[in-house]
Order: sequence, then structure tokens, then C-alpha cells
Amino acid sequence: MKRRIVYLLLAVVTMLVGLASRRFRQRLPSFLGEYSGDVLWALMLFLVVSFVLAGRPLFQRCLVSLVLAYAVEVSQLYHAPWIDGIRSTTLGGLVLGFGFLWSDLGCYSVGIAAGVLAELIMRLWRKMRETNSVG
Repeated sequence: MKRRIVYLLLAVVTMLVGLASRRFRQRLPSFLGEYSGDVLWALMLFLVVSFVLAGRPLFQRCLVSLVLAYAVEVSQLYHAPWIDGIRSTTLGGLVLGFGFLWSDLGCYSVGIAAGVLAELIMRLWRKMRETNSVG
């Protein structure tokens, strides 16, 4: 349960930072303004997937996150009135996006990889603490 709460809190913080990156895009260096929102969206997705699938192997959570992120991006190639109607709402646009970009797939990979790497670093840090406290 504690792990789920941590994932949820981190997802909320990541979402807020991601929204801020979109809101203040012009104040960021151009590279960050262009890509940080997509990287943070994917990191948030990884954290939400980890919240839902807490206790599952890291590889499985990573794979589910990548498949979902890529599926959302590929879905942007489909433009029917019903889905474009959803995309025209604020929440729908934030979740589903608007137009397919190859660069978004790279951003999603980076965001999810950052989440995986952070979790691996935390595991290593915990192991090191346990080893030092025992010896």
C-alpha cells in the first residue's frame, strides 16, 4: 500500500510539473519547451501504471507503459469526428494528443526510461543502506 501511495503522489507531482512545462513553455529553453511535456507525460504514465500494477516486475510495468504510450501516439493518426471531439476538450487533448509525431515516441521512451532508471537507483540505494546497517 505504501508503494502505491508513493507512485500516486509522484504521478500527481509529475503531472503538475508537466502542466507547468506547457503553460510556461516560452520561458524555457527551446529544447525543453518543445519536448519536456511529452517526456513528463510518459513518466507520469509509467507512475500511474506502477500504481495500478504495484508489485508486478519492473520490466512488465515498463512494457505496459511503452505499449500504452505508443498506442496513444499511433491513435493520433486516426481522425474520426467522435475521437476528434474528445481531443477538442482540455482533458482529451492532454491525454490523447492531436497529431502523430515520431519525436513523441522518442520522448515517451526517455520519460519511461527515466522512471525505470529512478526505480533501479532507489533499489540500489536501499540495498546499500541495508548492507551498511547490517555490517
